[in-house]
Amino acid sequence: MNDNEILEMDETLDFLEEEAELGMIDEDMVYPQEFLPTYEAIQEGASMKRAEQADFNGKHDSLFFNDGVRRIDFVLVYEDEDKKDFDKRHTFQRKKRRREYLEASLMKMGMALEATRSVVDDKLIFVKVHMPWDVLCTYAEVLHIKLPIQPNDLASRPSPWRFFSCVTKHFYPSEDKIGTEADFYTAPFEKDRLEYFYVKDQDNFFTPSMRSRMAYYILNRAPYEIRGNIKKFGITKLLDSGVYKAAYPLHDCRFNVRSTELGSPNERLLLYEEWAHPKSFYKMQPLDLIRKYYGEKIGIYFAWLGFYTLMLALAAAVGLGCFIYGYHTQETSTWSKEVCDPNIGGAIIMCPQCDLECTYWRLNSTCESSKKLCIFDNFGTLVFAVFMSVWVTLFLEFWKRYQAELEYEWDTVEFLEQEEQPRPEYEAKCSHERINPITRAKEKVPYTACGRCIRLSLGIGTVLFWILLILASVVAIIVYRLAVFFAFSAKLRAQDLKELEPFREYVTPQMATTVSASIISFVVIMILNILYERVAIWITDFELPRTKTEYENSLTLKMFLFQFVNYYSSCFYIAFAKGKVVGYPKEPVYLLGKYRNEECDPGGCLMELTTQLTVIMGGKAIWNNIQEVLLPWVKNLIFRHCTQVGSEKVIPRWEQDYQLQPIGKLGLFYEYLEMVIQFGFVTLFVASFPLAPVLALVNNLFEIRVDAWKITTQFRRMVPEKAQDIGAWQPILQGVAILAVVTNAMIIAFSSDMIPRLVYYWSFSVFPYGDHAESTMSGYINNTLSIFNIDDFSNFSRPHNTPYWFKNSSTCRYRDFRNPPGHHKEYQYNMQYWHVIAAKMAFIIVVEHIVYFTKFVLSYIIPDVPVHVREQIKRERYLTQVIIHEANLKLVTKRLKPPEDDEEKPQHPKGKEEKLELELDF
Repeated sequence: MNDNEILEMDETLDFLEEEAELGMIDEDMVYPQEFLPTYEAIQEGASMKRAEQADFNGKHDSLFFNDGVRRIDFVLVYEDEDKKDFDKRHTFQRKKRRREYLEASLMKMGMALEATRSVVDDKLIFVKVHMPWDVLCTYAEVLHIKLPIQPNDLASRPSPWRFFSCVTKHFYPSEDKIGTEADFYTAPFEKDRLEYFYVKDQDNFFTPSMRSRMAYYILNRAPYEIRGNIKKFGITKLLDSGVYKAAYPLHDCRFNVRSTELGSPNERLLLYEEWAHPKSFYKMQPLDLIRKYYGEKIGIYFAWLGFYTLMLALAAAVGLGCFIYGYHTQETSTWSKEVCDPNIGGAIIMCPQCDLECTYWRLNSTCESSKKLCIFDNFGTLVFAVFMSVWVTLFLEFWKRYQAELEYEWDTVEFLEQEEQPRPEYEAKCSHERINPITRAKEKVPYTACGRCIRLSLGIGTVLFWILLILASVVAIIVYRLAVFFAFSAKLRAQDLKELEPFREYVTPQMATTVSASIISFVVIMILNILYERVAIWITDFELPRTKTEYENSLTLKMFLFQFVNYYSSCFYIAFAKGKVVGYPKEPVYLLGKYRNEECDPGGCLMELTTQLTVIMGGKAIWNNIQEVLLPWVKNLIFRHCTQVGSEKVIPRWEQDYQLQPIGKLGLFYEYLEMVIQFGFVTLFVASFPLAPVLALVNNLFEIRVDAWKITTQFRRMVPEKAQDIGAWQPILQGVAILAVVTNAMIIAFSSDMIPRLVYYWSFSVFPYGDHAESTMSGYINNTLSIFNIDDFSNFSRPHNTPYWFKNSSTCRYRDFRNPPGHHKEYQYNMQYWHVIAAKMAFIIVVEHIVYFTKFVLSYIIPDVPVHVREQIKRERYLTQVIIHEANLKLVTKRLKPPEDDEEKPQHPKGKEEKLELELDF
């Protein structure tokens, strides 16, 4: 055994001697026998390592072992607990046994290790992991990593913006700093056919992200304990149990200082300068560099977020135009002027909206809210809602095309079929045998069919329980609204409340109730999110999905169903339930037999829905930025202060990264969830809030740079992962888009006052509801308010207090289409009510069919994969087939030829594109 081998193994194996002295060797533990050196070798290796640590070369940005040759592919961190209390020694020794066994297993699998003590905290030990060339080739083949076989010989498609390059170049990352990568045809790597791959330099053939990904794959499958037939493995379990404090790949440099180390690409610095820095907010994202540094999974997220933000610009422009149109027409709206007119709205006395304590009020007290309502409830909103239904279809279809281009460029076209591996947690639980339905061979699975049904049933039951819990919270908030509205109605309309006199026209009982209930609803949403998150993760872990994609899809579905009900339930209540079943003053409808149902303003509930959306969207954006930006920054600041390190220059690269925040287990899950929930607000309720796309656009412009700054400067480097697409979020977006057509049509029909206004406007020649003889909105407000005789109040509803100006009145008005008192069908729905209902249903049916047909036509005529991408995919498959054919043909020829002819070397297939006339069955 040479000195280098001893140096790498002594940290891994000296635990055997200590455990023997303490009598703590577990007879059931199986140790790798090939890593048992003699006592003298252990002592010699330890002394050599101490000497090497003392002679640290001072290259603090180094990405290599102390020999300056072997690259660091991963770093493990643990705490040396030799000075712990004696009563904790047994726990420490158990951790140490597992740690040393894992490191011995890693070396058995061909990896090189080097341990270094921290220069900041002498209790911390950093274990640097290196993958030699042979190990890289082996696991590149295991993971089916696609690598270059020859340069791309197809002409690249010219950019449609090339004629404006003198202008557009300023909106792209600097080509001097981030050059264009060479384009290659790729094929899944095979170790035995290395000569067919485009290998210029072994050190750079596998990118750092590939190396880290393969290292993490090995770490997740290296055993750390074997007791009898039970085999425990995986770095994840050791991190959870505290055996290791951290495990991460290295950043290649500091984010704001260029590394002087030879071979450092300084990609982190380039990403910060051209992507994460605030001065680059107007530039397009360097997606290829993001994918190269962080992996395809991070790259596809930022590609989707950037594309979504770009498409939002069009929706925001149209929505802003709709808002401006409504703002300029609020003063000229006939029905809002009637509400504010002292001779019309001031002469209309409205019935009390709650029992006993509420009193009569004048219609013109809602003048300001009626004007605000005109901003959002106008004909422009209808046009914008139809436009958004078409926009969401275009967004999803064009995203599919863009995603197909990225799949080809990033070599993820056949990812799911080739590279998806079982999760370590799944493999560790495999204890039952079954016959594979495809190969007919025996394989191990973690549960039987009955066990799988039980797990899935428990998961479904838990999700349903939490959804019911959300609905219970919504009912509680509704009860709060009813109770508080009762109090606000009594206080805000009281004549002796002089301090609120300047604000009385702005602060109505409905507005005060809506704002306070929206804030409470937002707080409840955040609390339920925190609680349910833990439950959803636990249930998904219990279900034990096979692959990480299946795990993420299962968790995504659970979380979205919960978040959908949690965020949108209050909006659905206001849009489709509030004010719809209230009865009339003589016979009001009660919730739970006690609380009188809420009524909308005379103009409808649209303004309250707008307020609810504004509070939730704004509060959510603020809360997310606090969580994503402020908390990591504060934690890093506190950590640096506690370690008392004056400058990053005094510590090596691996310790600088350890001081950063770790990435959560779910990675980008919460980023996707945040954006999809926002997508729902933008599409589902856009008919009530045309400014939603504008707010979403502004938020996303910050979100891209905030996320970029966060992962580049405040977090450790993520383990690179493959991803073919955005996963389960794609069908969720499609489902939201389909549902958005229905919700917006129903909002216009049932929440806004547009359909009753249209019926009134066009009814003069067929059903003259008012006194108008032509198409006009004059008299509309009076037409929509029914008459009620105050003598018909029940003893439970009659108001206690009556204003002095109401003494001589015998009737009041309420919002509904009912026959007046004295009619032979007193207080029953009149004919206008049924005409309005018929018009609303007809509107919904017609709009839905038109929009759905338009969506279908657009989906059909826009292909999911561009033509040039299909051609390149076929070309690449053809070349791969040529290589496989030639390799097998050479192998057959070599076996048939005499031995003296075996010295012929294989040639690179570049340029050989003859037609395959012989098809082999491989």
